[in-house]
Amino acid sequence: MTAEEQLTYLSASAENTINLGRRLGRVLERDDVVALTGELGSGKTWFTKGLALGLEVSKDIIITSPSFSLVNEYEGRLTFFHMDAYRLERLSEFLSAGLDEYFYRGGVVVMEWADRWPEILPDSRLRVHFTILDDSTRRITFSGFHPRALDILKNLEHSSGRG
Repeated sequence: MTAEEQLTYLSASAENTINLGRRLGRVLERDDVVALTGELGSGKTWFTKGLALGLEVSKDIIITSPSFSLVNEYEGRLTFFHMDAYRLERLSEFLSAGLDEYFYRGGVVVMEWADRWPEILPDSRLRVHFTILDDSTRRITFSGFHPRALDILKNLEHSSGRG
């Protein structure tokens, strides 16, 4: 098994977090899974808004956390499935809702609260952890061990932070 690698960024604003998400979205490919973790208010949804922009989802579409619908689907250069496991109490609820099937539908999956049941996520997932440092600053740590996750980390590190 390949050793886990990490890449860490500091974000001083929601705009910085959106731009980092956009950079990640630009390097994602079909069947990529991004597992988001971090406490409420740490920036997961702002990051996901940027990721959607990087996947070329229309700027006119409002990206919201799917806390009640469990999954939102958006069309861009790839189909983007945005999941939220926060309200689910048991793995059986996740499975009975068929959410695990989205991992194999040929799009990109971003799952908020992915630390609830990490065992169901594909090994190839990229983990993104958000840590609140103060009112405006977040530490965003990307990690993975699978060859695909390592490719994403390398591509993210070498991507442009512009636009």
